[in-house]
Amino acid sequence: MLQSLRPVSPDHVRESTVRGQYARGVADGKEVPGYREEEGVASDSCTESYLALQVQIDNWRWAGVPFFLRAGKRMPRRVTEITAQFRDVPHHLFRSDSPAPNILALQVQPDEGISLRFGVKVPGANPRIRPVDMDFRYEDSFKQDAPDAYERLILDALLGDSTLFIRRDEVECSWAYIDRLYEGWALADPGRPLPEYTAGTWGPPEADILLAQGGRTWRRPQ
Repeated sequence: MLQSLRPVSPDHVRESTVRGQYARGVADGKEVPGYREEEGVASDSCTESYLALQVQIDNWRWAGVPFFLRAGKRMPRRVTEITAQFRDVPHHLFRSDSPAPNILALQVQPDEGISLRFGVKVPGANPRIRPVDMDFRYEDSFKQDAPDAYERLILDALLGDSTLFIRRDEVECSWAYIDRLYEGWALADPGRPLPEYTAGTWGPPEADILLAQGGRTWRRPQ
């Protein structure tokens, strides 16, 4: 899969990525300093604490499907989630101003589970569609906590099971892709201050613009 990542040329890196640094704000109910105000961080640091990017995968399975990734520090809460938004149909059976897309969300951390959001007709004579959710939670179903990710990896290391470990060629592909991004940033934004976002928010406004260009929005974790 990593070998199928379409490289981002330095000329297009600003169109496909958004970097940012968190500024002073409120996180976990208390005021926190901005990134460049943190102890040990240079006042002119250009190190990003947030990244959003659009990725294309050139293989038969995912050709033409855009992937949007984002990761950051000092966001409202710690969450790892994979969301698949289903493509809209060209014709809707019922009239609706803006039908919500069907979404499959896989919650990886901290609350493992699966959510499916889809539209249903509201009972009654009016042809109205409303989104509803079907949720599955491992903790609710099995009544036990899942082992911590590092607990599983340490056990696998002791057993000599490398199934869940990244291979050398995967590491090389990952860094080859990332190195091209850094080359593009060095050419496009030499010394330019990074966009800021308030600590306790979901990132800089530029990241919303990145998705809005295709008529999309970021999903807010439940």
